[in-house]
Amino acid sequence: MFDDENYSHVNLKEFSGHKDEVNCCAFSPDWEMMVTGSDDCLVRVWNTLTTRMVCKLRGHQGAVKSCALSSDSKLFATASYDSTVRVWQTRTGDCIHVLQGHTKSVETVVFSPDCTKLCSGSWDCSAIMWDVQQGCVLRILSGHSSLVQSCDFDYKDKHVATGSWDYTVRVWPVSPIADEKVKILRGHTSNVHAVVFSRVGFLASGSWDKTVRLWNPDTSTLLFVLEGHTGWVKALAFSMDSLYLASAADDETVLIWDVTSGTCIKELQGMVDQVHTCKYSTEGTLLASGATAVTLMVRTKPSQEEQNTAEPETSTDCSLKTRVSRTSSPCHT
Repeated sequence: MFDDENYSHVNLKEFSGHKDEVNCCAFSPDWEMMVTGSDDCLVRVWNTLTTRMVCKLRGHQGAVKSCALSSDSKLFATASYDSTVRVWQTRTGDCIHVLQGHTKSVETVVFSPDCTKLCSGSWDCSAIMWDVQQGCVLRILSGHSSLVQSCDFDYKDKHVATGSWDYTVRVWPVSPIADEKVKILRGHTSNVHAVVFSRVGFLASGSWDKTVRLWNPDTSTLLFVLEGHTGWVKALAFSMDSLYLASAADDETVLIWDVTSGTCIKELQGMVDQVHTCKYSTEGTLLASGATAVTLMVRTKPSQEEQNTAEPETSTDCSLKTRVSRTSSPCHT
């Protein structure tokens, strides 16, 4: 099991600004920048060390449902109920592309590892791969019979997975190859809300059926059904060494799983009910975030600069709170 001391260091930050429900957040690889999207149709960029808002971005005509930062932190993307994806420059805050192709709300967006492509999923039952530089459609991924809630590229940039409310996960080749078919992974008994690849190629899917499924996508083999949550599974993250999987659900818990055995080795309680983000840092620190109508909680990486953190603003209606929890390598008993 995890040593409880690894989770004992907890700090709290508050980011104030959004006037309505916070739907999503994304972090830069160095954890110093955070992007949030809200039902107020705004995108906000924050300095996580000072809790100060860097910029407030307008443009979307509907709720911002998903956001993602490129691995080089030069760009970020936002997906909206207005059926568009916007690509923004991090340095200037300029919108460089408005990607139009979906016909209904866009629920998810993710960058490819090499930052050259985006994948978005929509209520129109499709996923679209985009060329980031040109701002054009590369491929339309059609086949799901219900909305596409989540998507993720593998680390070799050869496949992209999509999770749908048709209860299935599909694994698509990034570059169409004549003899490579789309793989359809079946087994969930309710909407698939989250999909994520590990660095070694495993694929995890989380569902409203309260389970996590671990797959070998190359062979379409189900490795484990991970049971333990009592609420919808909303977010997933593999550790950098691919040995551990974190799953966050609206039962206010985050469960840590041993990928090699399929067993739950740690339960973190006290999380908020609607989880948007779950992520590991390169140091093994676990991040998880969620939101109600007015609050978003985050477990994130502590830093030396936190000693000099500025006090948050308190004059707004919707707050973003950050809880910092330091972890180290898990130890077994």
